[in-house]
Amino acid sequence: MKKKPIFNLLKKTIKFFLKKYKIEGLDNIPSKPSILVGNHAHAYGPLFAELFFPYNRQTWCSGEIMNIKSAPSYMQKDFWGEKPKYSQWFYKILSYIFAPICVYAFKHASTIPVYKDNRGVITFKRTLESLHNGEHVIIFPENHIENNNIVNSFEQNFIDIAKIYYKKYKKELNFVPFYISPKLKTVQFGKPIKFNSNANIENERTNISSYLSEEITKIAQALPEHIVVPYANVKKKYYPKNKV
Repeated sequence: MKKKPIFNLLKKTIKFFLKKYKIEGLDNIPSKPSILVGNHAHAYGPLFAELFFPYNRQTWCSGEIMNIKSAPSYMQKDFWGEKPKYSQWFYKILSYIFAPICVYAFKHASTIPVYKDNRGVITFKRTLESLHNGEHVIIFPENHIENNNIVNSFEQNFIDIAKIYYKKYKKELNFVPFYISPKLKTVQFGKPIKFNSNANIENERTNISSYLSEEITKIAQALPEHIVVPYANVKKKYYPKNKV
């Protein structure tokens, strides 16, 4: 989709108020299109992908937040679902206020809508097209199940992209882990893991997702002590540290 002047102005405005990230480990990203997997860190992960990532890319984005009908309920549940019950009425109103802005922004950003129903074929088709066109694809696969102090558990079905990609193009995709620290203004990419086309897909889902989660955790723990911005939208006093 061609970017509109209003969207470009919105991007420039947001970028003006955000400090630029120090990006490390770019040499770990293969020259061929790959899947880049990181921690969500609230909105910081997607904002980094759209505003500061230096290469051509598309980012997976929930299809629900790209639809004006479903965006308010999705935002209330995913953005503010952890808030106290007595304040949910306020966040419900807030969701309806911000929904049009979010829908506009995500539709015009470099995003691929993610669907978890029978429209999932659209997600996979767009992803394959992007990879084939030489673009990296960025995915934030955390869910609401706790894993450790750095990242939540990962959804695993995104690994299937590699199986379909190999079947169509006879190329094995690389998955690259990265950790974003908004507090340190640092993003660090780790060593990639390659999809094994000869392995059982269920084993590959487990092996690759486990590797990515563990590497992101190791990257975070190796950095200077800092506050980790978690996936869940909890009070800041509950934010964990990278050092246990």
